[in-house]
Amino acid sequence: MHGHVFSRSQKWLVVLLVSFVGILPGMTPNIYLPALDKVASELHVGLDVATVTITTYFLFQAFGALIWGPISDSCGRRPTYIMSLFILVIANIILTISPNITLILVFRGVQGIASTVFIGSAVIYDIASDDERDDFLTFYQAIRNFIIVAAPFIGGLLSNYLNFRSIFIFLLSFSLTALVVVIFLLPETLQGIAGNGTIHMTGIYKPVINLLRVAKESNMPENPNSVERPPTVTAKSFYEPLLLLKEKDIIFSLTFGGITFAVWNMVAISTVGLFKIAFGLTPLFLGLALVANGLGTIAGFTLIGNILNRDFLRASSLYKAHNQIPPSTSLSRLSLPPDFPIKHTRLSRLPYLIIVFIVCVSAYGFSLEYHTITIRSGWILLPLFLQFLIAFCANAICAIHETLISDLFPKRGSLTAIVSNFVRGVLSAIGVGVIQMAINGVGSGPAFLALALVVMVLVPLPAMQWYSGESYESRDARGVLEVIV
Repeated sequence: MHGHVFSRSQKWLVVLLVSFVGILPGMTPNIYLPALDKVASELHVGLDVATVTITTYFLFQAFGALIWGPISDSCGRRPTYIMSLFILVIANIILTISPNITLILVFRGVQGIASTVFIGSAVIYDIASDDERDDFLTFYQAIRNFIIVAAPFIGGLLSNYLNFRSIFIFLLSFSLTALVVVIFLLPETLQGIAGNGTIHMTGIYKPVINLLRVAKESNMPENPNSVERPPTVTAKSFYEPLLLLKEKDIIFSLTFGGITFAVWNMVAISTVGLFKIAFGLTPLFLGLALVANGLGTIAGFTLIGNILNRDFLRASSLYKAHNQIPPSTSLSRLSLPPDFPIKHTRLSRLPYLIIVFIVCVSAYGFSLEYHTITIRSGWILLPLFLQFLIAFCANAICAIHETLISDLFPKRGSLTAIVSNFVRGVLSAIGVGVIQMAINGVGSGPAFLALALVVMVLVPLPAMQWYSGESYESRDARGVLEVIV
């Protein structure tokens, strides 16, 4: 297939469109957090019950990943966006007028299943060349990172001066705008349908306003009959990612990374109840308190990405020197030699992060447990700093495991991303569902100490990965060196 015919400026327009739509998956869960206490008080339920509305979101979002991935790869990006955004609009309408907690529980779940967090990246992979992809993905991720920080503040502002339903009105306006943007402007990019951008689109695949017209004199026309058709959706398409859980390295990585991810979410979700009791914060200041969590998320994800790249380059240099390979030879991550120490390269930073994570989680609950210390001036800075470090370490640990899985299973990148999101969503749903009850039952100190001990018990999992051999796919897929002259 020829390279995509969109110019670089046209590709940037597509990236801007999917980045705008991509704000919703990050905004929808985070904008709601500061309003949890208001949801509980206005609907006359306990905070533990209100917290379950987060559980339903995470749980349905996990299953949403299994649904939208195959549909997007078979039916196209535009239909998937339109279907999911339409469902999100309906959910937000009902949540805006919902009179009781039952409807909120159900339709928070519908919000979760409408999340299409991975489709934006898929669109970028459809249109970008190798030298453009990193710039586009970096911008896309930067927008998502920004909203993780901004959304709690927006939610705190709305719930503080209006009510919690104003958050759903805001989300309704944003999701409706996103739906209009997709229908009117976003082109179809799935190569099995649109080819390299020169195939004429009709029906649902054609935007109402075609801003990205391909010049008639394009010298790269594509015959629709020559395009490899996308796979047909079958029942297996929806459960195929789960079959990867039979792989030892995937189950080890996703268990440890998923539990770490869930503990981090339990820390973030419990902020509303703990900080209101300890410091008497209003929804506005609860939203501001959650900024530390967002900043830690961004810092952990970004910094570990740079460190992992540097570690790989250093390991490549040592490997080439040890095996007398010319320095000009480039080791491709998609075709590493079978004896390349990829597990040691990726996991070498993990011990430091795990130690800091366990220590911070152990101390976090006790920093909020005793009224005699929380009333001290400036004490709030300590739990906020612990939150930052917990978010930093959790996201760095997850990034390490996801990168390792990607290295070990390079041919199944989309499936590993889907199963990773599924496992993290299910574990987070379980954790968020019980954390408030645990805090009510034994106190924040013992509750988070118990979570730290759970993580400590699971430390043998990455240790076994360190000492185990490569996966079978790794051995079969590797052995090719890409020589760059």
